Amino acid sequence: MAKLDMDEFLARFAARAEAVRERGIPPLEGEARRAYVEAAEKDYFDYSLIAAARWAVEDGELVLRIPLSG
Repeated sequence: MAKLDMDEFLARFAARAEAVRERGIPPLEGEARRAYVEAAEKDYFDYSLIAAARWAVEDGELVLRIPLSG
């Protein structure tokens, strides 16, 4: 089993968020375009939340604290 490096893990999520933000929209029209943009917005939000987390190990469990303000 690979060793978990939480700082590297969170950095991967930051890179994923940036990749979603920077990627273009493929040539889609109508409903397909709306669905693609909506999915990209959710992906960016999810990746950004995880990337912003502070982490700790408490009682043998990994705890992510995600700031909900600012």
